[in-house]
Amino acid sequence: MNNKVIDKLKRPLRDLRISVTDRCNFRCHYCMPAEIFGPDFEFLKKSKLLTFEEITRLVQLFVKQVGVKKIRITGGEPLMRKDLHKLIQQMNDIEGIEDIAMTTNGVLLPKYATQLKEAGLQRVTVSLDSLDDEKFGKINGRGIGIQPVLDGINAAENAGMKVKINMVVQKGVNEQDILPMARFFRGTGHILRFIEYMDVGNSNGWKLDEVFPKKEIITRIHKEMPLEPIDPNYRGEVAARYRYKGTDEEIGIISSVTDAFCSTCNRARLSAEGKLYTCLFSAKGHDLREPLRSGASDKEMIDLIQNIWHTRDDRYSEERLNNTNIQRPKVEMSHIGG
Repeated sequence: MNNKVIDKLKRPLRDLRISVTDRCNFRCHYCMPAEIFGPDFEFLKKSKLLTFEEITRLVQLFVKQVGVKKIRITGGEPLMRKDLHKLIQQMNDIEGIEDIAMTTNGVLLPKYATQLKEAGLQRVTVSLDSLDDEKFGKINGRGIGIQPVLDGINAAENAGMKVKINMVVQKGVNEQDILPMARFFRGTGHILRFIEYMDVGNSNGWKLDEVFPKKEIITRIHKEMPLEPIDPNYRGEVAARYRYKGTDEEIGIISSVTDAFCSTCNRARLSAEGKLYTCLFSAKGHDLREPLRSGASDKEMIDLIQNIWHTRDDRYSEERLNNTNIQRPKVEMSHIGG
């Protein structure tokens, strides 16, 4: 049974993004800059992380009683969580889930892709911000070139998973890589998505003038490879979809800065330590771990989750459009997975 739970702006809860770890093997400057997340940074202790059984119980409640249909596994880097395939398998047995996907930097996929596919993972989204080894090494903060990521993409494809590629575009950093990325992935069967550089968290030094806007991304590609818009797959889809004219090859643009989509946002995020965030730009989350571990019944947990969503009125990106100087504390993206 999927009850329709809506927030103050009449938005249902359909997508749940679950962070399984706050750790990552990259130090991308827009997400987890090395000067802040250095060797002495204190990550969550294992006892603070939700167990797979706790995550599965929550997912069952979200799916059967709240209306969630899609699950995305995130991090940090989710593949740094030991035995992740066991969680995928547990969730894959829950009736009512229409889609389980994962966002990853891809470098551990050659080791785990087959295992994940056999457990029920159908799709992965791989982050890749440049095809230039030196530039990509600077962006990821580890000096890692593109080949380990491309190997991960190939491993996922060979295992039978669908693959999307995410490229965060930052003016002055990698906007010159838009066309090379489009050329490279055209014809591969993988959907490439460009993401406007966002002010997620408090540590990436975000500035509005570093945003390379959706309109310019489309214009740049369209001049060489003509595009046409296509309809969204469903209400609340984050990416504006386009295809190369005369083909069914798709690209997407995620533009929460210049073309906000708050009005249809149907996503919640569960952090690795069990806090529920109702917006990517939330300042704080709602603790689900404490009642879970204190013996709360399913009904009590459902009531708590529904009350959190019923009182939700987040529309930060729309507010930012009207006031570009808006300032407030926000949870780090590395903590809730974007």
